[in-house]
Amino acid sequence: MNRLTADDDLFLKLHDLYGNALVNQLAWRFDEPVHPEVLERFHAHLAHGFLARRVRSTAVPIARPWWTVAAESHPLTIETAPVPESGVLDWYFAQSRVDFDPRTGRVWRLSAAPTADGGMLLSLVTSHVGADGGAVLFAVGDALERLDSDAPVSIPASSGRLVAGDNGTASRRDHFADALGQLRAAARGIRAAIAARGVHEPERNPRPEEPRLDLPDQYTAAVAVVEVELAEWKAVAAAHQGTANGLMVGVAVGLLGRTGRLGEETVVRVDIPHSMRKPEDPRANATTGLPIAVPYRAGELTDLAHVRAAIKEAGKAYADPATTPALQHLQPVQMMLPRAVLGYFSRTAKAPECLCTNLGETGQAVATIGGYLARSVLMRPIVCTRETDMFRRLEVGLNLSWSSDGETVTLAITGADPDRFPTRAALHDYVAKEFAAWGLHPTFWS
Repeated sequence: MNRLTADDDLFLKLHDLYGNALVNQLAWRFDEPVHPEVLERFHAHLAHGFLARRVRSTAVPIARPWWTVAAESHPLTIETAPVPESGVLDWYFAQSRVDFDPRTGRVWRLSAAPTADGGMLLSLVTSHVGADGGAVLFAVGDALERLDSDAPVSIPASSGRLVAGDNGTASRRDHFADALGQLRAAARGIRAAIAARGVHEPERNPRPEEPRLDLPDQYTAAVAVVEVELAEWKAVAAAHQGTANGLMVGVAVGLLGRTGRLGEETVVRVDIPHSMRKPEDPRANATTGLPIAVPYRAGELTDLAHVRAAIKEAGKAYADPATTPALQHLQPVQMMLPRAVLGYFSRTAKAPECLCTNLGETGQAVATIGGYLARSVLMRPIVCTRETDMFRRLEVGLNLSWSSDGETVTLAITGADPDRFPTRAALHDYVAKEFAAWGLHPTFWS
């Protein structure tokens, strides 16, 4: 059976606690309208593919929930009112306002709108419960292949066959066997955690309480989307003894420092998601995180050689259980915690200080839909509008998401500290200054 992973379980519990606080978005910009029939066929393939999943659970204690094929989904939405150039980012953000329900399978939504200049915007938003970035790309890639080959809609012939695993149903004996397996996994995890008690992750910096701006009760994180020529990005990275990935980290640390959130000499914890997805992988979430420590010095560019070495060392450390931090070994225990207990611990939980996601050259594989080539492709997480004080309490920081189509880098930047990024204009100003310091020439999406 395709049982939920520890990450699936954590995102499900967080969804139950906070609703749609965080969603993923894959977005396309076309210079011409995509025919509605193409969008309908694309939607139909997605509705019978890897995203078409829902959570089932059992009354047997400790036994993990599992995935089965979903019979319903949010319908395709095609708006008629043209979106002006100045409203593109607002339209994309508005698509995150959707009620997802992992238990019915409504965990994604496809929507489109014409633009004032005759083009089209297309958005696919997904719940993190049902899919990480790699799962979304796998599902979309499979749907596009079937669309291009004019294949019929089919669960058994598409990536949808992987959702339920070898058997989408289970007996009480199966559930008791899984519960026993979980108890054994928890025991192994506790022993491993005790053995690794001397291993520590880089510490995050506490969010300074000042300044505290006079802001509304609800806060929407500031967002910027910029494009840079890939050749320029790589050239700047190489000139500073770094990589394309390292330059993203360097820019992120510099941006955070410019806000005043960091001291003049601070070691910043940067979390870097790392995909563990394999071919024909049925998991919804198959991502781990590699935290690294990056020194920040006011007025200086981030040392990309250090970033490169730190990422390499983190990869080695997390590949060996003996050098993996204790908390990572306790995931089977985490899955046993009831939602109420997780809610208690979440009161003191903190969000990443700085999160940098490298999605690679993903744009090329999903840029063409039914013969229509997108001008730009963007993939990013969206932090949804919530209480301002919640962002302060969670100490949310900065989130960068990097992707490329082989020619252009598209970088989505989300500043979610209300008192450092109170407006989109404030974030734009920091981005413009940091990019100029590196010699980068960004083009901002409106």
